[in-house]
Amino acid sequence: MQIDDGRGEEELQLNLAPMIDVVFLLLIFFMVATTFVEPEKQIDLELPQAESGSEPEELPDELLIQVLRDGQILLGTVEHTRESLRAELERTARARPSTPVTVRGDEAVDYGRVVGVLDLCHLVGLTDTSLIVRESAD
Repeated sequence: MQIDDGRGEEELQLNLAPMIDVVFLLLIFFMVATTFVEPEKQIDLELPQAESGSEPEELPDELLIQVLRDGQILLGTVEHTRESLRAELERTARARPSTPVTVRGDEAVDYGRVVGVLDLCHLVGLTDTSLIVRESAD
C-alpha cells in the first residue's frame, strides 16, 4: 500500500524500450553479417605449398576457378564442365579481356587438369592469370 506524503512526486521508472530496440538491431546485424562468408572458403580444397607464396590481393571483378581433388571444376561456387567453363570464359573475355583469373588447384589433383584450365583461359583471351598456393610454414 502506497502512502501519499503530500509531495506529489512521481516514482521514477526505467524505460527499457530503446535498449530492447538496440539489442534487436545488433542481433539482426550479426545474423546478416555471418551469412556473408566467402563460399569458396567452404570448399574442401588443400592447396599445395610453395616457399615463394604470399597472401593474394583480392580484386573485385576477378574470376576464381577451383580444381578440386576429384577433378571437378568450379567457377566461383558453380560446377562446370570444360565446355561450359570455356563458354563462360569466352563471354567474360568478350566483355572485358583484362579480367584477372585466379586458379586454385588441390595439391592432389592431376597437374594436367590445372594446366588445362590455365590453357583454356589463354585460348579465350584471358591472359591475366595466377595460381594460388599455400605459404610454406618455415
